[in-house]
Amino acid sequence: MVSSTQDKLEELTKILEVAAEPAGESAVAKRAKKNIPSVRSRVTTLLDPGTFFEIGALAKQPGKTDAMYGDGVVTGHGLIEGRPVVVIAHDQTVYGGSVGEMFGRKLTKALQFAFEKACPVVTINDSGGARIQDAVASIAWFGHMSRVQAKLSGYVPQVSIMLGKCAAGAVYGPINTDVLVGTTNAYMFVTGPDVIKAVTGEDVSAEDLGGADVQARRGVIHHVTDTEQQAFDWARTYLGYLPSSCLEQPPLVNPGLEPEITASDRELDRIIPDSDRSGYDMHEILLRIFDDGEFHEIRAAFAPNLITGFARVDGRTVGVVANQPLVLGGSIDAACSDKSTYFIRLCDAFNIPLVFVADTPGVLPGVEEENNGVIIRGGRVPRAIIEATVPIINLVVRKSYGGAYGMMACKQLGADISFAWPTARIAVIGAESAVDLIGKRQLLAVPEEHRAAARDFMINQYNETVATPWVAAERGYIDAVIEPSRTRLEIRHALRLLRDKHPISQEFNPRKHSLYSM
Repeated sequence: MVSSTQDKLEELTKILEVAAEPAGESAVAKRAKKNIPSVRSRVTTLLDPGTFFEIGALAKQPGKTDAMYGDGVVTGHGLIEGRPVVVIAHDQTVYGGSVGEMFGRKLTKALQFAFEKACPVVTINDSGGARIQDAVASIAWFGHMSRVQAKLSGYVPQVSIMLGKCAAGAVYGPINTDVLVGTTNAYMFVTGPDVIKAVTGEDVSAEDLGGADVQARRGVIHHVTDTEQQAFDWARTYLGYLPSSCLEQPPLVNPGLEPEITASDRELDRIIPDSDRSGYDMHEILLRIFDDGEFHEIRAAFAPNLITGFARVDGRTVGVVANQPLVLGGSIDAACSDKSTYFIRLCDAFNIPLVFVADTPGVLPGVEEENNGVIIRGGRVPRAIIEATVPIINLVVRKSYGGAYGMMACKQLGADISFAWPTARIAVIGAESAVDLIGKRQLLAVPEEHRAAARDFMINQYNETVATPWVAAERGYIDAVIEPSRTRLEIRHALRLLRDKHPISQEFNPRKHSLYSM
């Protein structure tokens, strides 16, 4: 009997119903127990309504009568704020979201599509890693996926959203994307608690081993949210600051707002404490020198003595690197060096200008920091600044001492325009340390009862005559000393001037590439 067109349509409907829920009622029950939505609900929540187009819904392992549609992963494309993105989402109800051959083929094809169409990739991760039953086929496809993902790095934005678990080989995909955002109940690790206990005898919970909050403090996860909706919103906001690819510019949002000095600007004239020892929240400055008081912070829980994130100037995206005086006095340590280096290279890859806001007493001293490799890790920061080709603005609001002067993009390392506030102190070291080192003999010559007063006088003299912005301005090491209240407008003017900056042709060098200390 020949099937009619109606029969074929009915068959398609039945197949698509099965493909939408490959594991059937057991999958529904599993999600209900965990109180989580279906994989396709997650995808449609992330994307603009009605824009998801799924690819490969009917893919399954050949030659297996019990093979399930989709093979544990949903792939396709849609829109975020009207711009195309490729979406990959693990379905933990199908083979635990583990990576098998068809899973690998689908994911690799999706990544290749993103490469060919030059659009961002968002992956929703909830996977147990390699599928043991698929043996070498599984780990082979990890290799294929990694090769395509490497082509995308720095070419299109890549975002990983961590929901549930991400274990074993499945962690290496997310860690090689630009940013990771996870919910508080997500976790990721190479080997899980059971394996660790069996091999080493150590007893540790999944949360302590690789919970989202733990991984955020380690710098692995860039942001943690309470809910899945918040994670999706954070990812959407992040992509709003990025271009679709390195071939484009980021979106332009509300340019030209507030063309004159505002009351908020004037608050900057009073924001720096009179005492060098007093702290303040750098966020209070950042919220006043960029558009609309908006700042999208990246990696807030990791190395909080340095702030990195995105803002807008005249409607255009800028990357911000700023010291945080409330944490370690804004000192630069090994961890924040890694944080800075990566963020600089992220911005440079996607044509995003950089604004550095400096208030740091220098590199954090101590045995622990030396053990942490502060020399190697800190040395990569100036390299990243030197190699960056995007416009760079440097602003010193208070302290900028020693090696940290360079790590915050001084003009000599690569800042196109360098500003300082009148409150700036620029020197090799701070006044107290300088007096203790170079004024030691003079102080010993002073009667003991007058020594403390003499030391205070020498400190004040150093601050007034050496560690001032005037010395740097007189020698051309900074371009201008500006009123704090004019900062927002001066940054705007500077970036307008630098808008058409092109990379300077490099002198011939026969090397293949430079080397980074690791």
